[in-house]
Amino acid sequence: MAPRAPFIVPALKKHTATVIMAHGLGDSGAGWMSLAQNWRRRGMFDEVAFIFPNAPMIPITVNFGMSMPGWYDITKLGRDLNFEESIRTQDEPGILRTREYFNTLIKEQVDSGIKPSRIVLGGFSQGGAMSLFSGITGKEKLGGVFGLSSYLLLSDRIKNFTPDDFPNKKTPFFLAHGLDDEVVPFTFGEISAKAVKDLGLEDVTFKSYANLGHSADPQEIEDLEEFLNRAIPPEGEGQATAGL
Repeated sequence: MAPRAPFIVPALKKHTATVIMAHGLGDSGAGWMSLAQNWRRRGMFDEVAFIFPNAPMIPITVNFGMSMPGWYDITKLGRDLNFEESIRTQDEPGILRTREYFNTLIKEQVDSGIKPSRIVLGGFSQGGAMSLFSGITGKEKLGGVFGLSSYLLLSDRIKNFTPDDFPNKKTPFFLAHGLDDEVVPFTFGEISAKAVKDLGLEDVTFKSYANLGHSADPQEIEDLEEFLNRAIPPEGEGQATAGL
């Protein structure tokens, strides 16, 4: 089942960078378009095009097998699930299938003239988990990778899918998680941040937010803004060696 076409918010000025942001389970790309629209109203990221992909409709086990937008199947969810158990039940075929789709989105941007170092891949929940996995195992060195309220997929065997030269070893990674997340427990984010660092990634930021459940809040979005400004600053500001 192929994903539906993504929603796109084009750059206002010369297109020099792209942010691909993937939604969570049961959502759609439209659910996060307000993020880019808010930045537009505030005159931010004028050189950036935002791509909000749409997950395909697939049967989801925790949804009693009924179909909903999802990047991969989920069999268990919630506070009673521990991290080790979640790894054993993860949908490896679905994860790898979505990784290929994310890689296609990245390739389309590269083919259009955007340097991989000017592309940021990220998302929320399932979308963030897929972005972390795709970024770590990707063949192109990206400008940045972020995951909000997410976790590291297939962490017990992710090295099997990672290129030997590890292109994104020095790529900035930003992980953020609410302390009161009732869907993806905070411990998942905490363990994932450590696991990402243990893989050898050299630039990993992990931030936590009090009184935040499975959603985003203004402080988290502000921190994401700072991350994007660092990962893909306007052309001419610290980009002399970009793409080398």
